[in-house]
Amino acid sequence: MGKRILTGNNAIAFGALTAGVNVVCGYPGTPSTEILETIADHKDSSVYVEWSANGKAALEVAAGASIAGARTMVALKQSGLNDASDSVLTLAYMGIKGGMVIVSADDAGPHASHTEQDTRSFAALSRIPIFDPSSPEEAYEMIGEAFRVSELYGTPVILRPTTRVCLGKSAVFVRRRVPHVPTGFEKDPKKWVPYPKNAHINHIKIEKRNPIIADMFSELKYNSISGRGKIGVAVSGISCGYVREALEGVTNVRIFTVGTPYPFPEKKALEFLRSVKKVLVIEELDPVIERELTYLCGKHGLKKQISGKLDGAMPIAGEYTPKIVSDAIGRFVFGIEPEAKQEEALPVLPVRTPTLCAGCPHRASLYAVKQALKGKKYVCGGDVGCSLLGSAAPLEMIDTCLSLGAGITLSQGIHRIQPDTLNVAFMGDSSFFATGFSGIVNATHNEADLLVCILDNSASALTGQQPHPGSGMTMMGSDKSGIDIEAVLRSLGLSYVKTIDPMMLDEAIDAVRAAADVKGVRAIVFKSPCAAIAKPTKKFYVSGSCVACKKCIRELGCPAILIYDDVVRIDSSICNGCGLCAQICQIHTIKEYV
Repeated sequence: MGKRILTGNNAIAFGALTAGVNVVCGYPGTPSTEILETIADHKDSSVYVEWSANGKAALEVAAGASIAGARTMVALKQSGLNDASDSVLTLAYMGIKGGMVIVSADDAGPHASHTEQDTRSFAALSRIPIFDPSSPEEAYEMIGEAFRVSELYGTPVILRPTTRVCLGKSAVFVRRRVPHVPTGFEKDPKKWVPYPKNAHINHIKIEKRNPIIADMFSELKYNSISGRGKIGVAVSGISCGYVREALEGVTNVRIFTVGTPYPFPEKKALEFLRSVKKVLVIEELDPVIERELTYLCGKHGLKKQISGKLDGAMPIAGEYTPKIVSDAIGRFVFGIEPEAKQEEALPVLPVRTPTLCAGCPHRASLYAVKQALKGKKYVCGGDVGCSLLGSAAPLEMIDTCLSLGAGITLSQGIHRIQPDTLNVAFMGDSSFFATGFSGIVNATHNEADLLVCILDNSASALTGQQPHPGSGMTMMGSDKSGIDIEAVLRSLGLSYVKTIDPMMLDEAIDAVRAAADVKGVRAIVFKSPCAAIAKPTKKFYVSGSCVACKKCIRELGCPAILIYDDVVRIDSSICNGCGLCAQICQIHTIKEYV
């Protein structure tokens, strides 16, 4: 044990292990992915860990272990929490037995998400206590405190790290693991079965309990007041470090750090408000603290100026930076507008189009569908993951995207309005098992007419090739046969199902053409391993007979193919040997090294 340089995700994992966690579940998603992977690398035989099929399954497996007396943790990003929200809201009423921590990593920016959700607002909706760490070392400490609060009050507790906390590094003192022995499940229908009458009673209990937790939170070190003076700054999360940096050497500003935003530490907040005349609130995403302080001023008749997102003093969206924070403090505290610096003219950077990896089988799958459907009227529903990059030029094959597995259900809705349009729904293999399966059931039951294309690359590739039910691998080390996607589709009664290797381009195009002419719900499983998993066994080059028609560049957009001195070349350091370019070359000038 001792001091280690850890990312926030590493620190959360070690914090859970130190606290004696027994069961850890999750679904991969940036910025939370490495939490489970760190647990898997450092666990002992007393810890069970799994990549669940989706966020809802992860939450429910952990909840089951918790009501059997285990300490459990769920690791998700904010969209994974959406997936699990139905069960989270019910669990808040029902309660738990062993400590349960739900990690919901918010992606401020966003960097790898479709939304900028603030889990602090979800905590208020669900009435669940939440911790908001400002650094990896604080995340490590908060995990142990969250388990203590969870067991003390019989409630799940949320930990909300943001992207910079998850991925940033600092020195963390890691202590020895304190084992936790599960006590087992005890039958009690009044406790574990949420009848409507029980929900009413539990709601009252929660509303009475949370002010007690708020008072307890007011005494925690994570909610602190430092400095002096009549000007205040209230801050939370990663911005705490930015504020300390901006106010280094300044002694006449009072800082209120909020580490547990719900239930809000009202006593500590009132102590802060009564000591200052005006407050600047610095928090990423929702104005949670700003609204709480404004409410307290009205409730207690305090005439204070509260500034932040709501009055335009701070940006309403996006993640903050040290410069954003220092400029805001300069204006609010010192009345100084930031100088408009004359920057040196920088060279214009080339436009970098989002693209699939060299050798990615999804490129071949999308291209095959595009070639097969030439001349037809069609709309393509997309999916969260690597295949979404197929929306960019030159493929331009994804027309819609909503959430994991939603391409198939969006396509059903479009079909009802435009029955003369061929609807094609793309989804990844991980998405199929996570949420896509139910969409296919809905389509077959309601007699939709659409073509489902499942891009099976044997992993949750975008987040780091994590296993899923189709790959057979588990986080506990089992390696067995994965669930056969084609067999599952056939059991659902689809009118046409075919598995094809998209790298066999002509066969793939023929399969799509055949499927397009079938009515009802039909599917093609494009099966070929992720280029990051399958090591290349071939390399290709452009021979001297190339006429520079550039069809390979115009139609594929592979990053390994480039123009040098107006001649097409293949970068052998990038080429993964898929051979797709050789198959579309009309004069067969692209050759395999032998």
